[in-house]
Amino acid sequence: MREKQLDQMSIFYTMPGHKVAKELAAISQIVDDNPEVLDLVYGDLVRDNRTDTGRTGMTAEQVLRCTILKQYRTMTYDELSYHLDDSLTFRTFARLNPTQSFGGSTLQENIKSVSVGTWEKIHDIFVRHAVSRDMEKGRKVRLDSTHVDTNIHYPMDSLLLQDGVRIITRWLIEGKRLRPAPGYVFADHRRVMKKRVMKIRNNRSKKVRKEAYVDLLRYAGRVRGYAIEAMEILYGFVSEYAEDVLRARGLAEKLQRAVMILDRVIDQTERRVVHGEKVPASEKVVSFFEDHTDIIVKDRRETRFGHKICLAGGASGMIL
Repeated sequence: MREKQLDQMSIFYTMPGHKVAKELAAISQIVDDNPEVLDLVYGDLVRDNRTDTGRTGMTAEQVLRCTILKQYRTMTYDELSYHLDDSLTFRTFARLNPTQSFGGSTLQENIKSVSVGTWEKIHDIFVRHAVSRDMEKGRKVRLDSTHVDTNIHYPMDSLLLQDGVRIITRWLIEGKRLRPAPGYVFADHRRVMKKRVMKIRNNRSKKVRKEAYVDLLRYAGRVRGYAIEAMEILYGFVSEYAEDVLRARGLAEKLQRAVMILDRVIDQTERRVVHGEKVPASEKVVSFFEDHTDIIVKDRRETRFGHKICLAGGASGMIL
């Protein structure tokens, strides 16, 4: 059962006079002044689900306020869970009743349910609120840029080859569960790929590392061949079970995308490791899962992997 907000808070929940508590009280008042934001969050949480059955979960207001707390104090989900249990100020701001307690996974599941489009609409509502209260006039604007990291491991060529073999093999195994089982043939090379990657990471000899890379490329090429054969069969898959036909089509599209990325990883590895060529950053792949990631190079600082964003802030410090 999902509710938009609690009917009444406990009379024992009050905000202390600490600086942080005062800031949270001001933020809380802004949320209360714009109740339409709860409708947006509630719509994402319920979506196609029924709201009159099941156990009582987090209300839309609690999800919104917990998200604000997480970003305001730069916490992980587990840290947020701890502070919600430990801090009366945080519980008061999040509008939790005395018996409510949420683990990190529950908080993550609920907060992740709110879409990017909804957050954009909420931000627009708060900006309009600031303008209506003369908190922000928009006459002075300060531009600044920063980077946002994507959630990827450090992009070594060996790890990227291993990722490609791992995910393609996983989808090939999943394809064999279709009814009837498709007729493609493949071998599982994930274990040998892991051994070669460990050999590269734990050996300082350039000759040994290069030989291990050559092995990685050979096995990656074999897996690429398995995927191409499987794609042709899965695209033409026929079954009396309609859901299996749809699954086969989806697997074929995933394999096609993975093969395209694997081709680029194989190319950049051959050029860089085998032929000793320098590969431009614009031609590199740094992730199979977040393939849109850019390589951000800063003078005399660590190279970052993510996206560069530009922010416009007003005189009040609010991001416009």
